[in-house]
Amino acid sequence: MGTPNETMLTEFILIGLSGHPQAQAVFFSCFLVVYLISTLGNGLMVVLIIADTHLHSPMYFFLCILSTIDLIISNSGLPGALVNCFFYMPTISFYRCLVQIYVGVLFVVMECTLLAAMAYDRFAAICRPLRYTQIMSWRVCSGLVSFCVVHASVNTLINILLRPTNFCGRNVLNHFACELQSFFNLACLNTRVTELYMHLSTFVNVAVPFVFIIVTYGRIGLAILRIRSTQGRKKAFSTCSSHLTVVTIFYGTLLIMYLKPQQKSISDQDKVISLLYGVLTPMVNPLIYSLRNRDVKGAFWRVFGRKMSS
Repeated sequence: MGTPNETMLTEFILIGLSGHPQAQAVFFSCFLVVYLISTLGNGLMVVLIIADTHLHSPMYFFLCILSTIDLIISNSGLPGALVNCFFYMPTISFYRCLVQIYVGVLFVVMECTLLAAMAYDRFAAICRPLRYTQIMSWRVCSGLVSFCVVHASVNTLINILLRPTNFCGRNVLNHFACELQSFFNLACLNTRVTELYMHLSTFVNVAVPFVFIIVTYGRIGLAILRIRSTQGRKKAFSTCSSHLTVVTIFYGTLLIMYLKPQQKSISDQDKVISLLYGVLTPMVNPLIYSLRNRDVKGAFWRVFGRKMSS
């Protein structure tokens, strides 16, 4: 049984851009395109990596998991946000809001740790090339992905157990969709307690993997500088550039969002920043890995070119 306050609260009102009808039309048009590119791009990456045996390697195994996560993240909240553009002050049920929040938390944390695992894969490929197949065996790869899933699941479970139950009758979320920070801002809790919790969670789930990635790429950079041939250095750097770009976009927006002092009210700037890692990152990931990758382009023509010629 929930508390009386939780029992009485049956739905949340999402403000989004309700006060700016013209901006809603622009938002719908832009993010419909982003959503379609994200869904088609990540779906295509998953199909290519599974269908083409040339991509059955540790790097593309991790990329397949990343694309799957991005598919789920972009589909967890964006379709509802697009539909809400046609309504003034749309509502969402209490428990549907909780599901949306904790699905987002689960897969965002999973992506944080997966990007760290992908950095380790690049470290093994460049710094330990002769032992790469031993270091990154399928058993190790499966273990790393399993750790990402378990770690994210435990973190989400803790979030669920610590979730606020008393909202003092407040049910207006100043956001496009249900989001953890705006959800906590509604709770009848001391602001300092909420801010401390958010910072601790961010440190464990975002800052620690980010520092690991920085240290790993520091060692990769030193190894690349020791390569004598210019061609060898370019080839080594090209294998890391796509991952570095994704890490910069994803972690940059997360750190800006959650390491700054938390406030009781969500600004329009905060809403835009949260959209960057929830919407734009899943879109740019397949573009970055496909447009700059000959293996993916080759896989596309082998998979779909064969079907068209048959």
